[in-house]
Amino acid sequence: MAHFDPNWKKTWEDKLVSAADAVSLIEPGQTIFAGVWTSTPLTLSAALAARAGELTGITILNALSLFPWNKPETLAHYRVVSLYTSPLDRQSARAGQIEYLPVVRWRQGRLPPGMQSDVAMLPISPPDEKGWCSFGTAVWFGPTYAEQVQTLIGEVHPEFIRTGGDNRVHMSQFARVVEHLPVPAGAIAIPPRSEETELAANVICTLVANEIVYDGATLQFGIGDVSAALPIFLGERKELGVHTELLPGGVVDLVAQGVVTGRQKAIDVGKVVAAAAAQLRPDEVAFIDGNPVFEMRDFTYTDDLRNLLQFENFVAVNNALAVDLTGNVSSETMGPQIFSGAGGQSAFAIAASTAADGSVIVLPSSQLVGGIRHTRIVGGHAPGTVVTVHRGYVDYVVTEQGIARLTGKSIRERMTELISIAHPECRAELRKEAERIYGMTIE
Repeated sequence: MAHFDPNWKKTWEDKLVSAADAVSLIEPGQTIFAGVWTSTPLTLSAALAARAGELTGITILNALSLFPWNKPETLAHYRVVSLYTSPLDRQSARAGQIEYLPVVRWRQGRLPPGMQSDVAMLPISPPDEKGWCSFGTAVWFGPTYAEQVQTLIGEVHPEFIRTGGDNRVHMSQFARVVEHLPVPAGAIAIPPRSEETELAANVICTLVANEIVYDGATLQFGIGDVSAALPIFLGERKELGVHTELLPGGVVDLVAQGVVTGRQKAIDVGKVVAAAAAQLRPDEVAFIDGNPVFEMRDFTYTDDLRNLLQFENFVAVNNALAVDLTGNVSSETMGPQIFSGAGGQSAFAIAASTAADGSVIVLPSSQLVGGIRHTRIVGGHAPGTVVTVHRGYVDYVVTEQGIARLTGKSIRERMTELISIAHPECRAELRKEAERIYGMTIE
C-alpha cells in the first residue's frame, strides 16, 4: 500500500508538469504500458513518441491503441507490442513492424508474462477531496499496473466519472501528472458499423435475445460490431445480470427499466460489473457516475476464469471473423495475418460453455468485398489461421440466416447446422468443401 501524503494538494501541484517533463522520467531500456483503447493516454503518448530519436531500448506495450505508434519515425527507435491490434497498427503488425502478444489466461491481480512494465501511463480524473483519482469509464488494467510498476505517470481528464469497484487510485502513487490536451493528429476513434453489418446485427441480436438469452441469465458482451449491439434487443427479458469486460451502450437503459437487476448472479450480486464502458450516450455516462449499481473492475478480475466459472447461468456472446464447418472460431487472424486479438473471448467462452452451455458466437454470414461475396462460415480455416475458441466450447453460432445449435452434435450434424446459416449463395460451395476436406456428403 502506498504512503498517502496528508499534504497531497500541495504535492499534486508540484507533480503537475508538461507532458515533455513527465516523460523525461522514462529511461533507456524500459518498458512502458501505454493503455487500452478507451484508456489510451494520447497526450503522454505523443510526448513519448517525440522522444523516439533520443531513447534506446524502449518497448511500448498497448492494446487496441488509439495512438499512431505505427509511424516509421517511431518504429525506427521503439519496439511496439500490442495485445490487440487496432485499425491504426494492424498493417504494421502484419508487416512485422509491430509485435502481437497473444494472451488468453487472466488471473486476478496478476499481469500475465509479457505484460510487465517499468512505467505505466494512465488516464485519470482529478483527485477528490481525499486525493483519490478515478479511471473514469475505462479501468482496464489500471489498478494492477498501479500496484506493480515502479513509475506511474497520470494524464488528467476533468470529465472522468467515478464508480465503485476497483475504480480508484491515490494521487500520491504518481510520480508526475499532466493535463490532457486536444487529440494529436493521427489518433482515431473506432469506425462505426457498416450498413451491411448493421442490418445483419439487427437480425442476429433479435435471434439471440428471443431464442438464446433467458430470464435470470448473467451476460457477457464481446468487443465487436454485432455483440455490442445486443443490449437494446433485451427489453423483454427479466432479472438479467451483467459480468463483462466491455459495457456497451444500452445496458444503462436495461438497468433503468428493471430488466438488469443482477439479483440472480453468483458473485457481485446486484451489481453490473465491467472493466470498461465504450460508445455510451452522455446520459448513460451520467447515469453511471456515482451509481452504486455499477462497478468498474480490473480486467484481471472480470476475465479470471476462476470467477467466471462460479456463474451457473452464464451466457457469453462474442464476435468472430470466421467459423469453420466443425465450429472452430477464429477471432484474431485472417489466415496468418493479425486482425485484432484474443482479449477475454477464450476465457468467457470456456466459462459459459462449461457452466451453462451458453457460449454464443455471432457474425454476419458473409461479407461483400469489391462486389464479391465472401463466406464467413468456411469449409476450413486458411493456413496460418489462429483458432481463438475451440469448437468444444461453442454452443451456438448465429448469423442473420439463423441459429446453429452445436452442443452434443456430431461433426456431420455440426456441418449441416452451420451450412444452414451460411449465406444462401455460399451453401453449395460449402457442401463441396465438406466433401473435399472431410469426406462428408451434406444434404
